[in-house]
Amino acid sequence: MAVSLLLVTTAFGQASTASTTASSAASTSTTSKKTPVFRPTKDQISQVQTILKDKKLYTGEATGKYDDATRASIKSFQKENGLKETGTLNRATLEKFGVELTDAQKQIPVSPNSFAGADEKKTASTTSSKSTDKSSSDTAPKKPIFRATSDQVTAAQKALKDKSMYSGEQTGKLDDATREGLKKYQEANGLKVTGTLNQATLEKMGIPLTDKQKGDPVPTSTTTTPK
Repeated sequence: MAVSLLLVTTAFGQASTASTTASSAASTSTTSKKTPVFRPTKDQISQVQTILKDKKLYTGEATGKYDDATRASIKSFQKENGLKETGTLNRATLEKFGVELTDAQKQIPVSPNSFAGADEKKTASTTSSKSTDKSSSDTAPKKPIFRATSDQVTAAQKALKDKSMYSGEQTGKLDDATREGLKKYQEANGLKVTGTLNQATLEKMGIPLTDKQKGDPVPTSTTTTPK
């Protein structure tokens, strides 16, 4: 009888230990699931730097890298647009810039803490990507950002080359040399010197606009008053 009692006690102890171990493993697995971190791509940072430069909030180059000047400029933009001044490119900030998200980024909901006074703005914006996009557009309609196509950039490079304002190749990309050439052209033609291929510059060069571009109004800041 003593031997039987010992065997029963040992078996019960082993079962209890196995149960505790399984429960601990399940708990660890549950707590290890973290919310994915939103990170901008190098191309998105570069686009933001270009936009900030157009808005006179940033004077550096579009390197696609975070530096102190870029973070400070992002903070200024966030302050002007009702966003929390973090100096980082979270989803809410990228959407406010009008920069397209990647498929992976679209799966990460907007954090309520991205907005100034976030405690007062906690809504159902985290329920789905579609409802978030609608909420953002309802609260702060975004102005369309004018973007030149690769073919338009190529045509502009050819026009600048013909006028000896650009000596590079017709790559269809807005590199530093192309921007410098555009600045010279804009200055010579009474346009605001931005170094970007905006609608007013394209029209001055006689380069056709796309149907979408024709629907975007020309910003008043892109031209200067003729003398």
